[in-house]
Amino acid sequence: MAIIKQFDKRSGITYVYDSKSYYDKEKKCSRAKRTLIGKIDPDTGEMIPTDGRNKGAKSKPNAISPEVDKDKRIQELEDENRQLKLQISAFKKEIERIQASN
Repeated sequence: MAIIKQFDKRSGITYVYDSKSYYDKEKKCSRAKRTLIGKIDPDTGEMIPTDGRNKGAKSKPNAISPEVDKDKRIQELEDENRQLKLQISAFKKEIERIQASN
């Protein structure tokens, strides 16, 4: 049993296989049986496991709808914007205080 990495030039994806060698009596030579176990993420270099049937990762897809994600992200950005405006206001007051003391 060995782990084999194979790069597909057409798609640019590196696949990871579990290879098991055996002897073929009819052809009188050794052969290999490969089973797909995942692919390599090009950004992180980590292996993403698959179920071996080209159905994607074993993990369940995100059950939250895209609309909920957008609404949540909008709320986060609005909160961040509010905090930044408060910081700007505090900096302006500090600058005015420093200028008044000079």
